[in-house]
This record gives sequence, structure tokens and C-alpha cells, in this order.
Amino acid sequence: MIYIFLSFLSFYLTYFIKNYAIKKSFVAEVNDRSSHTVPTPHGGGIAIAVTWFIGISYLYYINDINSSLYFALMVGIVISVVSYLDDLYELSAKVRLVAQTLVALLGLYFLGGLGSFELGLFSIENQLFTNIFAFFMIIWFINLYNFLDGIDGYAGSEAVFLGIAGFLLFGGSHFLVLIVAVLGFLVWNWHKAKIFMGDVGSTLLGYNVAIFTIYYANQESSNLWVWIVLFGLFWFDATLTLLRRYKNGEQLSQAHRKHAYQRLTQSGWAHDRVTIFSVLVNIVLFGLVYFVSNIFVAFVFSLIILYIVIRFIDTKKAFE
Repeated sequence: MIYIFLSFLSFYLTYFIKNYAIKKSFVAEVNDRSSHTVPTPHGGGIAIAVTWFIGISYLYYINDINSSLYFALMVGIVISVVSYLDDLYELSAKVRLVAQTLVALLGLYFLGGLGSFELGLFSIENQLFTNIFAFFMIIWFINLYNFLDGIDGYAGSEAVFLGIAGFLLFGGSHFLVLIVAVLGFLVWNWHKAKIFMGDVGSTLLGYNVAIFTIYYANQESSNLWVWIVLFGLFWFDATLTLLRRYKNGEQLSQAHRKHAYQRLTQSGWAHDRVTIFSVLVNIVLFGLVYFVSNIFVAFVFSLIILYIVIRFIDTKKAFE
């Protein structure tokens, strides 16, 4: 019953925010980074955030979520608030970085840090190294999820996929809360999008993925690679694009439209077609995790598949 309530809450909150944003002219204007062609309301991620925090708080109230995981996830309130202010007022990069540093440190504190880092034949248990890695992973996941929120349904469908995959692999009612919180928004964000989630939603989702990764890695160190494979479509695109732009001598802080999904839309693919393609790739990645017993073999195969996907996209629209 709670999940039905949460899905309707997300749905109607998104509807209210959409109408309010239109009334107050809170719209995402078309710029150099945009993949949309008309100004569209943003801030729909508020509905995701409100529904998410209410949902996991209910789980905490009925003792259906680990307390360390709950408090680590609740730290996401900070990044949501700061990101919403950034949506409205375009905060400086320094302010955003301070907020991201704070939530990364607090998240690691509540999780007790990252215990170990498995590398196949051996594992690294030096707490200084593992926690530095975890710290930068959280910040990178926050930012890359924001980078890849650019077309109808893309960021939302990724979150739903990760929620479903997480539930099937690990169980946990928090994954069901994530699914319904995003689905209610996704109804309004599907092609053609009537509202975007904005930074308030995308940064929160990126933070959540990082927290899930660390939390489950602490239960079983190989689980870190499970999440890296599941999240491969996003981190591979974001990381490779960053490296390619660096190699081209570009100013990395400059807005661009060179991510794989953006180049697919530029090649003539409609937003819904790109999103459906991403879902199919994600299903393949889930299959690797589910059916391949050795997670490191699955990881290697995932890299090969993702590289093939990128090369396919390069044939549609070259990286320039």
C-alpha cells in the first residue's frame, strides 16, 4: 500500500511542480548543452526527492532499512537543497564542490567508510586508500549523473533500472521506494518531456548510486564491481567523454553536447529511441552480473560491450 501512495505522491507532486514552474517561468532555456529545442519546466526532481525521503523514512520507522544506510541516504537532503538552489540561481562551482565534499564525507561517516577494495587476485584493505577512492567516487557519481541528464526519460529510466536490478540482486525495500519515486516523475518526463528533473534530482540519484555501491561493497567486497557494471552505461560514457575532450585540448568546464546519448540524438534518433536503446544495453549488463559467476570476468565483458556501443555511436555521429 505504501508504494502505491508513494507513486501517486511522486506523480501529483511532479504535476504540481510542472504547473508552478510554468506559472513562475522556471524553465530550462535552450543552450549549448541542451538536447531539447524548446524551453521546458525544470525542478521535477523535487518530487523524486520528497517522495524518496518520505519513503525511506517510513522504512526506518518500521525497521525495514539498515540504520547506517538510512542516515547515509538522508545526507542526500543536503545535495538536493544545494542543487535546487543551483537550478534557480546558478551557484558557483566552489559552492557546489563544498556541498559535494560535505555529503561525501558525511555519507562515508555513516557507512563507516569503505572497508576493502577487491582487485581479483588480491584486495586492498588500507583504509586511507579505500576511503580516498570512495570519496572521489561519490563526487564523480554525483556529477556524472548530472552530466547525463539531458534527454527525455534517460536519467529516470537509468534510476528505475538500477532500482529493479538492486532489488533482484540484493532485495531491500529501499529499492522499491526508489523505483516508485522515479516512476511517478517519469510519466511526465517521457517523450516528449513536459518537465525535467533538474540538478535537484540528478545529483541526488548519483549520490544514491554511490551510497548503494559502498554499502553493498561493505557486505561483500566484490559487490562494488557489481554496481560498477550495472552503472556502466553512465560512468563509461561520462568518463570516456571527459578523457576525449581532455585529449582534444578542450576546456573541460565548457558546456558541450558530446556525450554518447547526445550524439545519438544529433544523428537523428528521437529521444525515446535513445532511451529504449539504453534500456536494452542495461539489460545486457544486468545479464552479465546475473549469469556470469565471476564478477571480474563480467566486468571485462561489460567494458567490451560498452566500447562496442560507443564505437557504434561514433559511426552515427563522430566525436569531434
